[in-house]
Amino acid sequence: MEKQQNNSSLKVVIIVLSLLLAGSLGWMYKMSTESKTKEVKLMSEKDQLLADLKAQKESYDQAIEENTGLKGDLEAERAKIVELIAKVEKSDGNAASMAKFKTLYVKLKREHDALIAENDKLKQENGVLTTQRDSTRTALTESKRYNDTLTAQNSNLSQKVEKAQKLTITNLTTKTFKKRSSGKLIETDKARRVDQIDIAFTIAGNEVAIAGDKTYYVQVIDPKNNVIGDKKVESFDGQTLTYSFVTTAKYENKTMDVKQSLMGQDFEKGVYQVNVFDKGTLVSNSSFTLR
Repeated sequence: MEKQQNNSSLKVVIIVLSLLLAGSLGWMYKMSTESKTKEVKLMSEKDQLLADLKAQKESYDQAIEENTGLKGDLEAERAKIVELIAKVEKSDGNAASMAKFKTLYVKLKREHDALIAENDKLKQENGVLTTQRDSTRTALTESKRYNDTLTAQNSNLSQKVEKAQKLTITNLTTKTFKKRSSGKLIETDKARRVDQIDIAFTIAGNEVAIAGDKTYYVQVIDPKNNVIGDKKVESFDGQTLTYSFVTTAKYENKTMDVKQSLMGQDFEKGVYQVNVFDKGTLVSNSSFTLR
């Protein structure tokens, strides 16, 4: 009887131990499964965090390329992201590290969003300023082109007016005389007898010319290429002019004749040149011959 009771107690102990072993194995399996699940979850969170950080870095890269006034701030914040990426990649992904990294990420995300928003605003303002600048530049270019056109037109008009105001000298004639003691003039072309040369020309009428005293310099050159008469010298624009006499006419926009005499003696035989100058500009010329 006692032996039977001992057998029963042993069976009970065996059953209890078996149940305890089964429970222990079950708990160990559960813990192992939960650990693996947790590890997979942590690794997944690490990958996601890295992806988010790299997306932020790309966002900074793009913003920096836009070269707004925030370039320095953007580069500084990007450096923080790059540093955090390096730390996350080196970590083993444990819960404590991930919690710390996530906290840093959230802070950097807030700074990123605020800075990118400000950068976008600056970019938009720069775009408006660029458009305004281009419009102003276009307007200035058009204005300069218009002014250049006006200047050219005014220059052309001034040249035309100046040209139109130029007086024309016509009918340049020369007569040579012998003056008798009685004062009577005898026309002659014999060099030894000539003592007076009359030079005459006509100033054509011009309504757009400026009225007033008009001065002309007359140059008479003998056959030996010498200027005869007063032989005075005048300078115009750096050029000198030796002339025989100067004559002044009171011009009133109407056609008028001008005549002046050049006195002398012992004239050379040959061809004489007569030139009429308006200041330094030759406006008429002719010749005559003494024999």
